[in-house]
Amino acid sequence: MPKFSVVIATYNRVFLLERALNSLLRQTFSDWEAIIVDDGSTDNTKRLIDEYAKKDERFRYFYQNNKGVDAAKNYGVSLSQGEWITFLDSDDEYLPIHLENRALVLESHQHVELLHGGVNVIGDQYVPDLLHEGQQIHLSKCIIGASFFLSKETFTRLKGFKSMQIGADLDFYNRAIRLGIRTMKCMEPSYIYHREEYNSITHNFS
Repeated sequence: MPKFSVVIATYNRVFLLERALNSLLRQTFSDWEAIIVDDGSTDNTKRLIDEYAKKDERFRYFYQNNKGVDAAKNYGVSLSQGEWITFLDSDDEYLPIHLENRALVLESHQHVELLHGGVNVIGDQYVPDLLHEGQQIHLSKCIIGASFFLSKETFTRLKGFKSMQIGADLDFYNRAIRLGIRTMKCMEPSYIYHREEYNSITHNFS
């Protein structure tokens, strides 16, 4: 059982995926597995991941017909074997100390069931505000699901992510709060959230 299962859902982003995978290889904490769920890509995603998997057995590739990012993440979690589950969006990356830092935080705060936060946003800092139609909100005030760390048991208890056009992370977090899941926000900004590309859901949503 690895310490961390890193779930990466991807769809036709082979031109960005390599950055994410390399950031995992640079981790100072090595006890992880990467579960990469290809959500029906038509580019060279499989070929790229096969190259990584041949060199490092911690990379595991799975394919599903296109069902959306939330379904892909749920599928990835179902295949995980780690003590803790976390996520890495295919167009983002980790700083080298990301997993080591979170391991230390979880070890020193053993009551925590859902750790989140610690995100450095590169690019557009604002997204649509779900609570105020037509307005924008700064990402520092948002729940970013890629930063989640939780056990498979907790994820299953929350019944995973719901397929939503936008707001699945906040919906998941709110369900955790309602169920009394003990949460904590981490302040170390070691998850790098890239928003320079304008093909993301939050950029295109209106």
